[in-house]
Amino acid sequence: MTNQFTILRNQFEHSRIESIVAMSVYSEDNAKWLKEAIDSIIHQTYTQFLFVIVMDGEVSNAISSVIESAALKDNRVVVAKNTSNVGLASSMNSVAEFAMQYTPSYFVRMDADDISEPHRLLRQITYLDKHKTISVLGSALTEINESGKKVGARVMPSSHKQIVKILPRRCSLNHPTVVIRYNVFRDGFRYDDKLRNTQDYFFWITLAANGYIFRNLKDRLLNFRRVNNFYKRRGFSKSLNEFKARILAIKELKQFSPFNLLYACGVLSLRLMPGKVVKLAYKLDRHFLERFGKH
Repeated sequence: MTNQFTILRNQFEHSRIESIVAMSVYSEDNAKWLKEAIDSIIHQTYTQFLFVIVMDGEVSNAISSVIESAALKDNRVVVAKNTSNVGLASSMNSVAEFAMQYTPSYFVRMDADDISEPHRLLRQITYLDKHKTISVLGSALTEINESGKKVGARVMPSSHKQIVKILPRRCSLNHPTVVIRYNVFRDGFRYDDKLRNTQDYFFWITLAANGYIFRNLKDRLLNFRRVNNFYKRRGFSKSLNEFKARILAIKELKQFSPFNLLYACGVLSLRLMPGKVVKLAYKLDRHFLERFGKH
């Protein structure tokens, strides 16, 4: 059956809005974390946004209650639903297309288990207003555990040159922190909705190959939920897609080198190893990435 994207509630009364915040919610999401994530957007110091929350298939009563409560309290919250679980890429594409009617300037990503800092949107939108050539703006983030305690950080390379240079080896933007200039969608680009994971990685490669400019802020504007099974949940499908993305980046960005090819093969092999080995590799990756990002 073909999925149908339906707007269940939309009390927004204006014909234009500057930014669209897009979140997709699944049946496995934690209702408590979801409420924290939604509240962190609703209480932003920047207010010129429409917050579209997509229920991607059937969700629990606890989850739907959190979403409905938010929509009742704030008319900037739009509730949508997919008739079946189609994944993040398809949900984000549906939001991008639905929101075209409001002629927005920016598309903001937000996940259902993370927490945005109160000034996140103001910082990113202000930066994009001042730097018109930048189409995709990410930021650093703080990693938190199930209890909200800080357990790490993720700082990405800041300049466009650094971001593109490292794409054949890793996804060099933190997807939940990203703000995308809406002209990217108006130009016809979309997430690949055939992908159930790594859709952001492929998207950045496509945009980089088409000349769009990237930037990462050093500010940690998001608290990213890193749960206990973080190192184990990638699975073979995601590892294989990451490998394919690295090969695509090498090809599309013309970065052929023995090192890049060996790196792609090495990481695929590493993903098949025990969780403890993957955890150690993750920590080393964070260390070298932060050092790289300082230059």
